[in-house]
Amino acid sequence: MNWEVVKLRLNMALATLGITLLGFALALAVADYAFGAQFGVGLILSILIFIFFLNIIQWLFGPYMINWAYRTVEVTPTDPVYGWLYSTVAEVAKYNGFREVPKVYIADVPFPNAFAYGSPIAGKRIAFTLPILKLLNRDEIMAVAGHELGHLKHRDVELLMAVGLIPALIYYLGWWLFWGGLFSGGGNGRGNNGGLVFLLGIIMMAVSFVFQLLVLSLNRMREAYADVNSALTVPGGKENLQLALAKLTLSMDPEALERFKKKSTTNQMASMLFFTNAIEEVPTWNAKELVEIWKTTKVPWYADIFMDHPHPAKRIQLLDKVSKY
Repeated sequence: MNWEVVKLRLNMALATLGITLLGFALALAVADYAFGAQFGVGLILSILIFIFFLNIIQWLFGPYMINWAYRTVEVTPTDPVYGWLYSTVAEVAKYNGFREVPKVYIADVPFPNAFAYGSPIAGKRIAFTLPILKLLNRDEIMAVAGHELGHLKHRDVELLMAVGLIPALIYYLGWWLFWGGLFSGGGNGRGNNGGLVFLLGIIMMAVSFVFQLLVLSLNRMREAYADVNSALTVPGGKENLQLALAKLTLSMDPEALERFKKKSTTNQMASMLFFTNAIEEVPTWNAKELVEIWKTTKVPWYADIFMDHPHPAKRIQLLDKVSKY
């Protein structure tokens, strides 16, 4: 097996374990210090049950809300216009060992995107927006489908939802400490004064932001792993996904190629991601040129620290290292 894949899997496992253990240890230590062991553990469990219940509801019924928000229409195998999209997803699903083809949707929104989602009651789903279908050719759509089906195969939604409980737990514990210290006036179960508990609450709410950054880092690893899935399961997945990433970038920011020719910076990359008006066509030679530039782009470690996807140059370079076909 490719060493890059092994390293990525190891990093994901360590990150997941580290965030979970460190978060729980911190929450339990602070709760014990502020309220005593018995009440502190009970508080932690109560907060976990509360946020777990909210997340479960969102997970179960979220796909229906997504369909409503994105104005999706399901594509059937016999669709006279988009039946090819269903057959494309079905082919990629077969490569990935799916017993059933996920439901395929087209989203009527003005920006190019594709995403996988689902739940036990809604089933597995994959959606493509109308602009991305105009922007990419069938082979590139296949590569994108390989990425999205990778998310479903690896159960990324469930994993990130579970790990996401940690920053939420720390935030709500901080919120409890904040208000508890503000109105305690004198102390708590361990005899500490209210001012100290109040300050501890503020610190914990700030620490929850740090843990959220750690979850974002894990999210970027899962996105990279989905890229790897496309490269390893879809014929031509590496090259076509690289071209798709470049075309998506150029469609949102037509000046990206010229800018990267001069210099790639964090600020430039961040501003580019907020463009939403997609152009319908991107010359393939422009996309290929951008891919070649990204292959040698040196990306600072902080370039994507606030992003849920890796910097495109990192994605291009990883795909070059793990391609099977």
